[in-house]
Amino acid sequence: MKSWYLIRPGVIELRDVDIPSPSHYEILIRIKTALTCGTDLKAFKRGHPLIPMPGPFGHEFSGVVEDVGNMVSGFKKGDCIMAVHTAPCNNCDYCKRGAFNLCDNLMNEKILGAFSEYILLPEHIVRQNTFKKPDEISFQSASFLEPLSCVIHGMSGLNINPDTKVAIVGYGAIALLHLLVLKSVGAKVIVVGRDKGKLKRAIDLGADEVVSLTDRICGLNADIVFECTGNVEVWEKSTDLVRKGGVVILFGGCPKGTTARFDTYRLHYDEITLKGSFHYNPEDVKKAFNLLSKGLQVERLITDVVGLNELDKVFRLLSEGKGIKYLIET
Repeated sequence: MKSWYLIRPGVIELRDVDIPSPSHYEILIRIKTALTCGTDLKAFKRGHPLIPMPGPFGHEFSGVVEDVGNMVSGFKKGDCIMAVHTAPCNNCDYCKRGAFNLCDNLMNEKILGAFSEYILLPEHIVRQNTFKKPDEISFQSASFLEPLSCVIHGMSGLNINPDTKVAIVGYGAIALLHLLVLKSVGAKVIVVGRDKGKLKRAIDLGADEVVSLTDRICGLNADIVFECTGNVEVWEKSTDLVRKGGVVILFGGCPKGTTARFDTYRLHYDEITLKGSFHYNPEDVKKAFNLLSKGLQVERLITDVVGLNELDKVFRLLSEGKGIKYLIET
């Protein structure tokens, strides 16, 4: 089968590799669609501690069951599926505390290789985070299950409703996915960024207002801020956007080893909550599945559809800041 490998930063290679065979509880998926991701782009440009090199590349996908292990129940050849690339072990201390997204084994047991013709799903993912794709969900939309699960996780416990004023910092794919989810529950959404041209995308997708980061942003008084850039400088500015008693969700991951500084007076006397957000729990995946089933218009984030052989061109475009999310059809 054809499979893209990330060799080193800036270099990907299309390889011919053997099609894997499922063991007792595993499922072999013939990939129909895969999506590019901001994490993939970071890995391509500078490497990523959670994406080994050289190794299979890509982790957002949907497809059709090609083969199943002899102990698999609930799935059969020909089933259309949607899945994510991780699941918790349910045995470590963090899993026992219910913090499944912090599972000690989560990243060690993930699967990569969505930019391929086939991918093998291990037992723990089949059992917890694999779903039959309803007919009303296209393969394109089904590929959004993983990033949507991450977005849902960052919003958990925040009680967002039509009276909530939210600021999103950034206008990339994950920021715009936040926008679609927030507008689906009627929240008032302000999108903040530097490039006024790119901010127009947010207006087209339903943002109530856009604000340039170069303008005066103090006094925006958002109830909740989602920082989606992964830029340390922007992390530090994010507290200027939130009201007293508000919450800042630090969603965008910064490079390992970087540090940020915040106004301690504001954090203390205005009782600002800073919270990191990483990955998702199985419950978040179920919520994302249900939201896609209700028709969330995630396909609006797709810049272009290309074939598997064109992935190197796609990452050159993304590296130049061109496009939001590209769909790879196999």
